[in-house]
Amino acid sequence: MSKQFKVDQIDHVEVNVPDRYKAAEWYDKALGLSILPDHKHWADDDRGPLMISSDNGNTMIALFVGQPQGTNVVRGFKTVAFRVSGENFINFAKRKPDTVYYGIDGKPLDSLRVVDHEKAFSVYFHDPCGNELEVTTYDYDYVKSNLEI
Repeated sequence: MSKQFKVDQIDHVEVNVPDRYKAAEWYDKALGLSILPDHKHWADDDRGPLMISSDNGNTMIALFVGQPQGTNVVRGFKTVAFRVSGENFINFAKRKPDTVYYGIDGKPLDSLRVVDHEKAFSVYFHDPCGNELEVTTYDYDYVKSNLEI
């Protein structure tokens, strides 16, 4: 009897941006996702991705030159969600951003709004290109006890 196939994890999500390096700079400041030197040569080709990650490439974002999602109806992903610990979620939600997070209208947000899903907490925002992003945690009890909402 053969063993059933299953994936180990999501490797990467492709995100379209007008300028890969400018976007990578924003993702690094906003979410701590840095360019992966071992994959940087892929971006030498205009069609190749610039790979960024916060965990040495275990999970990656592949930045491709292309038309960002923005408010357009698209097929495929709508939101890229990043899971963090409860402590990191609180730090993110409370931060006075040294970088700008954007709303769906493309305007900078004054603050990040925490959404209580009664099992998880999330913060939603957009990158400068209009791609929707989320930071989420399932450390519900910890956040509920330690974050003033």
